[in-house]
Amino acid sequence: MKFSKKYNFAATTSLLIALFSTVAMGVFLYLLLEIISTWLLFFFVVSFLLSFFILQYRIEKFIYLRIKKIYKDVRILNEKDFPKPSITTDMEVLTREVERYVSVKKLEIETLNIRENYRKEFMGNISHELKTPLFTVQGYILTLLDGAMKDKKVRKKYLQRASKGVERLIYIIKDLDMITKLEVGGLILNKENFNILTMVQNVFDLLEMKAAKKNISLVFDKEYFGEILVNSDKERIEQVLSNLIVNSIKYGKQDGTTEVSVENITKNKLLVRVTDNGEGISKENLQRIFERFYRVDKSGSRKEGGSGLGLSIVKHIVEAHNEKIYVESQLGIGSEFSFTLEKGK
Repeated sequence: MKFSKKYNFAATTSLLIALFSTVAMGVFLYLLLEIISTWLLFFFVVSFLLSFFILQYRIEKFIYLRIKKIYKDVRILNEKDFPKPSITTDMEVLTREVERYVSVKKLEIETLNIRENYRKEFMGNISHELKTPLFTVQGYILTLLDGAMKDKKVRKKYLQRASKGVERLIYIIKDLDMITKLEVGGLILNKENFNILTMVQNVFDLLEMKAAKKNISLVFDKEYFGEILVNSDKERIEQVLSNLIVNSIKYGKQDGTTEVSVENITKNKLLVRVTDNGEGISKENLQRIFERFYRVDKSGSRKEGGSGLGLSIVKHIVEAHNEKIYVESQLGIGSEFSFTLEKGK
């Protein structure tokens, strides 16, 4: 007889018990009564079935209680999560089930640790970002209260500097508020058709003076004729382009170039590329640049200003449009950020 592995141990043991009991009963009947009854076959079947069900139940109960105790002792696992129906007397299946369960729980713990580390890093970053302008504002106000406000020129200068600190705080809080809305789906997108080429040129015009300080050229990859329409939230996409081009200027080299191209990739999709020949990004930083407050050059980027939320906002806005954003970069050569957009009609 062939049994499923789940019942193999109980069936084999029951068979041995039934055989031994039947033989013993047969010898007993023969020696005392000198008869061999056909009832021995019935006795064999009943012995086998009773032994089988009792053993199967007891073994499953025993294994389940032992495994439950192991889970309780380990404490990283919850015995309630262990599926009782999957308990089996087949040790190979049991081992595989426990290993799978432990593997899943281990992955969950590792994920929680990563999230906890990210939370700590995020809290540290936001604390630093808010602390700097707050202390700046506090310093100027305390100086004024200590008597400097009597000097009209000093008072005006310090109030102007304090105002800049407040503006930076407002800037950071607005960016955080936008990211929060994007993450919970609370930001309503007002999609419309517009010419992406005109928008890029408008951004170039707005950032021309900033680029001129490092003699960086803001250009298209080629001469475009006519219009290229996209269907997106105009204000948000302009914010995406502004943030990407500002970053290319911030990390661009002297006398460098920031180039924008617009390409057809499918029947209803476009790809917008923002390419520069600046500092580039190392591989270890490349995977984290879209995190909130993550900075590639922590000292340099602060000198350049910004909230440290620009790329995170870019990613959230693009994904809110159900589009994709990509980045390619080589340290010392330059970077390319690209994102897809739906074509307009």
